[in-house]
Amino acid sequence: MQSSKVVIIGTGLVGMSYAYSLVNQGAVEELVLIDINKDKAIGESMDLNHGLAFSPRKMKIYAGEFSDCKDANLVVITAGVNQKEGETRIHLLNRNAQIMKSVVKNVMDSGFDGIFLVATNPVDILSYVVWKESGLPSSRVIGSGTSLDTARLRYEISSKLNISVRNIHAYILGEHGDSEFVCWSNAYVGAKPIMDVIEDMSEIGFEDLEQIYLNVKNAAYEIIKKKNATYYAIGIALVRITLAILNNENRILPLSVLNDGVYQIEKDVYIGLPAVVNKDGIHHVVKMKLTAEEMVKLNRSANLLKSHLNEMDI
Repeated sequence: MQSSKVVIIGTGLVGMSYAYSLVNQGAVEELVLIDINKDKAIGESMDLNHGLAFSPRKMKIYAGEFSDCKDANLVVITAGVNQKEGETRIHLLNRNAQIMKSVVKNVMDSGFDGIFLVATNPVDILSYVVWKESGLPSSRVIGSGTSLDTARLRYEISSKLNISVRNIHAYILGEHGDSEFVCWSNAYVGAKPIMDVIEDMSEIGFEDLEQIYLNVKNAAYEIIKKKNATYYAIGIALVRITLAILNNENRILPLSVLNDGVYQIEKDVYIGLPAVVNKDGIHHVVKMKLTAEEMVKLNRSANLLKSHLNEMDI
């Protein structure tokens, strides 16, 4: 692996789940933790350093300042106000947008010229805010998007069929939120379309598809109700995105990206779409052939995001 430096802004549950996963996978050479509570960042870095004897790779881990972003490959933003029980991601909008603007200004003032990865919710809208505030090309501002939702979808299908989650190829598209939808027309088990699988296997029926979708869409609400927050799975998802960037993988992942006309929907929004990601960020958005119904759902999601953006002074 080439020389790699990642800065995490925000040492809350998501940020530290991501950091812990990075250490366990030996994903980077240098890891910087930044938090408004400097003692928290120092304590977290100490705790991670004490596990390096068992890590697969030598790493430099420390609490830093925004000036440390200058030569970072990747700045990952997890800072923000947590989602509360019964609160939609969109309700977080106004509270987190101002935090994001302040963070981006501080990062850019350091001379940063790398890639932003945004995980703070509502991620689609806040990724757009980061793009506008940073002045960077949209290819270098990426949101975690529907990567976690897609992982949840693959898990649900895998559990139903008793087939490895690694052989489930399906995507959640649209907003990382209540208007997201499953692209069933492009869902495969191995190389077999899921609609053909349903016809050949007794474990799953057409009537199960809606329940699978609902399980995915409501997963965060259920987890928050039971344990107040979600953080492990998104931490692992962020590592997967990080490795795709640092290793120049040209990997297809469902991320929050600027549509830029690939799909015939509102252009000026960040939204969850499959995209090829490498060392330069987003190489291109993958255009899939969607059904008319799926296009309606994608349009609805994009228009909803645009309506929220229109309420903001950005």
